[in-house]
Amino acid sequence: MNDFSTLELITDSRGFATLWLSREAKNNAFNAQMIRELIIALDQVQGDPSLRFLLLRGRGKHFSAGADLAWMQQSAELDYHTNLDDARELAELMYNLAKLKIPTLAVVQGAAYGGALGLISCCDMAIGADDAQFCLSEVRIGLAPAVISPFVVQAIGERAARRYALTAERFGGQRAREIGLLAESYPAADLALHVEQWIANLLQNSPAAMRASKDLLREVGNGALTPALRRYCENAIARIRVSAEGQEGLRAFLQKRAPSWQAQEPRS
Repeated sequence: MNDFSTLELITDSRGFATLWLSREAKNNAFNAQMIRELIIALDQVQGDPSLRFLLLRGRGKHFSAGADLAWMQQSAELDYHTNLDDARELAELMYNLAKLKIPTLAVVQGAAYGGALGLISCCDMAIGADDAQFCLSEVRIGLAPAVISPFVVQAIGERAARRYALTAERFGGQRAREIGLLAESYPAADLALHVEQWIANLLQNSPAAMRASKDLLREVGNGALTPALRRYCENAIARIRVSAEGQEGLRAFLQKRAPSWQAQEPRS
């Protein structure tokens, strides 16, 4: 594992990892160093076959205040081509997170502004506190949510994305749930409990099946029916039925026992 200055990548013995944004003094605002370290950390996660899923979280009061102001000021003094290189680095981060093989869950508290919404949108699922505050704030400072926009539109839909990108309105956790950015929103005091419930639920599932389902849903996209998609889906179920975990899951179901990937709880 690399030693990170802006992040913590912690592996849980139960088989998952938590990637913590860890610039608490800067409200986890990201700069060029954090973006580069996030890319490296995700590459490590991608290459670790023991991991079943990934949590993305922020240390301290806030998930992330978006881009670091000092970094943005430096960017304003750079030429077009250097800014383009910065944009490509941010895009690499977002695309790598979106394409990660294992399921991803963002956990949001406090502020999530600007590019932080991109990180949340790139995750497969997100939960957060009712009093969390979200904002596509770029237009307030003369910018646009350019690199993150495809992922935000996928998460909340084109109409809502237009509203919040053009108005820079703040909205809370319950509204984020209504528009699809969050799967669930909880009272802040209960968030930690619900995180553990989400973890426990994901640990019940076949790791290989979750990866296969993620690949499947990426291929399915918006669900437009084509002969090629039909063939892909037919092959997908056939492959997983004959896989080791598919066979184990079916045997466990028929034998009324827990499959091998679940923690064996003592019976009373």
